[in-house]
Amino acid sequence: MRVLDLDMDFFLTDACPLARLGERPDDSCAAPYPDAEVIRFLEEQCGLSREHPVPGAIFETHDQALDFWAARIADGTLAAPFDVVHVDTHSDLAFGPPGPDFALKAVLTRAPAKRAAIAAYREGRKLDEANYLLFAAAFRWVSSLAYVRNPKSREDVPARLLDAQGNLFLRSDVSALMEAVNGKEPVIPFARYDDYRTFCQHGYDFVTMAQSPRYAPKRADRIIELLKPYIVPVI
Repeated sequence: MRVLDLDMDFFLTDACPLARLGERPDDSCAAPYPDAEVIRFLEEQCGLSREHPVPGAIFETHDQALDFWAARIADGTLAAPFDVVHVDTHSDLAFGPPGPDFALKAVLTRAPAKRAAIAAYREGRKLDEANYLLFAAAFRWVSSLAYVRNPKSREDVPARLLDAQGNLFLRSDVSALMEAVNGKEPVIPFARYDDYRTFCQHGYDFVTMAQSPRYAPKRADRIIELLKPYIVPVI
């Protein structure tokens, strides 16, 4: 199965600095792409169709994708592991503080069936919109990952998460001690598209978009309206 995981800030002319909590970046930071360019990306490069909308959801912060995926796994409409196409200005793989240590050392030592304690990680301030995708990989929910980057994206994939072939391989000295019980962590094929124009993949079971208000000026919110005709909302 395959999910298309969009962030609104991908459709901006630049990468905005993180705004303070409860605020938005200034409109001068970046402009949203023209409507025609957004629609062309959704239809031609992602294969979405207004005539055949895909089940999906739109939420405020990107870590809510984990809750959406967890609910779909629970109701049997999404089988893990699944392929993720992550269209975003940020990798959301825990670049910067606090880094990936918690996921690699604390999450990976747990039995795979007990790793997805999403509420507890949030309450402990370990999980947020900048690292949720690393947690999804640590839960063994991700079978492959394609990262489609905004042309203004900064380098933000932690090198320690990649093996010699450039694929995701999550491991730490602590988690290695548990391999006899948990099994070896899977290698996750990883493709990165630095030029989004070279990306083209169709056929999604679910489509989601995060507004990510601290990363996008308010005038970008119209992009959400452009996506709505392509999805059937799932609660």
